[in-house]
Amino acid sequence: MGLFGSKAKKDFGSSVDWLIVGLGNPGTKYTNTRHNCGWLTVERLAQKYNLKVTKIKFKSLCAEVKIGDKRCLVMKPTTFMNASGEAVVEAMNFYKIPIENVLVISDDVSLEVGKLRIKRKGSDGGQKGLRSIIYLTGKDNFPRIKCGVGAKPHPDYDMADWVLSNFTKQEQPKMLEAFDNAVSAIELIVSGKTDEAMNRFN
Repeated sequence: MGLFGSKAKKDFGSSVDWLIVGLGNPGTKYTNTRHNCGWLTVERLAQKYNLKVTKIKFKSLCAEVKIGDKRCLVMKPTTFMNASGEAVVEAMNFYKIPIENVLVISDDVSLEVGKLRIKRKGSDGGQKGLRSIIYLTGKDNFPRIKCGVGAKPHPDYDMADWVLSNFTKQEQPKMLEAFDNAVSAIELIVSGKTDEAMNRFN
């Protein structure tokens, strides 16, 4: 994970149809942690489409990609998780993107490792990146792909320590499959096939 193609990308165009936002935390110590499922999914997408998600814009690392006939801005917010909404709002305002066309990928401790849950809208479920986006946009009707990272091992375990822990060797194959499935779900959702994505992966 984290290996990108070498194809150069031109600068961004004047319009995009979708924002694809992978939530995570910047910094090498967070690279393969449970909280970085959004970033890791974006990296799998980048591998498939030969992208370099390295352009710095909208408080994020970004790249532009065409999925089907839709122009998408792929974003890895660098604000740290609990301020993810700042990056999203900047890009939404710049491109005049409606909230329904903001697709967010995040981790979810209520789902078992490798399980996906796709929803058209909903609460933050305790996920601070989603909370920031909902708070700063004032809306919760944006599609999201939640990647299961498992519940903390026991009730006394600190939640921050849990989501910032690395996946075990046993969990890694499940998560790689989950990221690949999430990429497939992204392709379906931006193509207007959210129901199909939900039927296939929920």
